[in-house]
Amino acid sequence: MKTASDHGRTAVYTGSFDPITLGHLDVIGRASRIFDRIVVGVGINPDKQPLFSREERVGLVRESLDGFGNVVVELFSGLSVDFVRRQDAHVLLRGVRSLTDIEAEFTMTLANRRLDASVETVFLMADAAYSHISSSLLKQITPLADDEALLRFVPAPVVKALRAKFTTT
Repeated sequence: MKTASDHGRTAVYTGSFDPITLGHLDVIGRASRIFDRIVVGVGINPDKQPLFSREERVGLVRESLDGFGNVVVELFSGLSVDFVRRQDAHVLLRGVRSLTDIEAEFTMTLANRRLDASVETVFLMADAAYSHISSSLLKQITPLADDEALLRFVPAPVVKALRAKFTTT
């Protein structure tokens, strides 16, 4: 039987992960040492046109997280707080890179608290080595960078997928 304290041992990290980056992996890796279980929820950002389909993103996240024993990857749609509840969790994990991220995340956290006050948001700052990485940066540099350079930004499975996308587009 679960107790109230069991809920805090699972954290849910939602995002579009288009694609997953070393910054995401850093946040997930550090969170996996804090929480007993991490659920990575791959969703849709209605403000962005994705490079990869949802199924491709789920596959890339799973492949990139191979070896993380306490991390699972799930596809979701709808509100993050609803997904957190469906995971029987009460912690929404967010990674932040910059002051701009903090401002946007602050607004989203306030909205999430209005939607479900039982869901707490926990922020992890991105490591300085990864704070500049974004999907838009990757889309700009992929056609110009070699694989070794891309490996400074994304895990190996993503390099291959990026190459496939940019040779067919």
